Amino acid sequence: MKKRFLAMALATLTVSALAGCSMKSPEMTSTTAAAAGESTDAKADSKADNKSDGAEVTLVYAEVNPLDTIVGQSGTAFKEKVEELSGGKIHIDIQASGVLGSENDVLDGMLGGTGTVDMSRISAFALTSYGAKKASLLSMPYTFNSREHFWKFVDSDLSKEFLQETSDLNLGIKSLYYGEEGFRNFFTKSPVTKVEDLKGMKLRVSNDPIMNGMVEGLGASPTVVAFNELYSALQTGVVDGAEQPITNYKSNAFPEVAPNIILDGHTLGAFQVVITDKAWDKLTKEQQDILVEAGKYVGEVNRNIAQKAEDKVLEDLKANKVNVVEVDDKTPWREATKGVVEKYTADQKELYQKILDLDK
Repeated sequence: MKKRFLAMALATLTVSALAGCSMKSPEMTSTTAAAAGESTDAKADSKADNKSDGAEVTLVYAEVNPLDTIVGQSGTAFKEKVEELSGGKIHIDIQASGVLGSENDVLDGMLGGTGTVDMSRISAFALTSYGAKKASLLSMPYTFNSREHFWKFVDSDLSKEFLQETSDLNLGIKSLYYGEEGFRNFFTKSPVTKVEDLKGMKLRVSNDPIMNGMVEGLGASPTVVAFNELYSALQTGVVDGAEQPITNYKSNAFPEVAPNIILDGHTLGAFQVVITDKAWDKLTKEQQDILVEAGKYVGEVNRNIAQKAEDKVLEDLKANKVNVVEVDDKTPWREATKGVVEKYTADQKELYQKILDLDK
């Protein structure tokens, strides 16, 4: 609860203080060109507007979760690597714990060109509502059987094709790299030991058709609630439960209001980091290469810390008397969500099958 109140208190101050991508360009001079009837000052100003020319750059990076989560640690690793490779010329200003708003709010702002946020870590399924059909395949229930399966996808040529989708759709953002934050599980106010126990429950969802369909398939009632309002929604009974990776579940203090979690692992929390086209285009080629290189580095960091972080949190949850329920047989869960998978992969069957085949 303390983290929730702190994040909300900081939100208003932080949003009003940020001005987006700050490019500190050195003062430019020009030679007189009156005789030629052409202003080189205007050319220089135009160039300064479009490129940082290697000057110091600050990129505002939005993260909805606290820094002690897997995604928070991955964001910190990205920041440190970028600043190392750039010799301190590129600064990554991480605004965590949702102080800049929900994932959808941040994305709306980035796509709308508000300039408040330059970069963000987003769930892969967050792009579904913006027409990213390839990205939607990563959020299908029970697609990835293991972490190894997901990382085979990341290492394949398929992932490059999927990352390119935001640019192909001209959404105004560029996707840099993939990572994962662990398998997502349902947590509830009252105990759940099997699929049937979810029947009739109001479960929080984001405004995503696949997640809505999954919850309906499980017999529950999908209820749209912004992530930064979820704690109070659980506390007041607006919803009976929700789903998150277990590290996010613990870091956001959800065990205080929903002390039951069932490890159904319905979706691997695939995420990607995106940057606005406007911020990207202001960078020099060298600076762009630094972000790409840092992204590769973070992929390896994320791959190494995810399982360890999840195991540690699971131990802590059990030690603190959270009711943790293991799922030995996921067949009933797969069957219950089969309909939504078939519906939303119907026009991409071959592509979806390629993802599944990576586990063979």
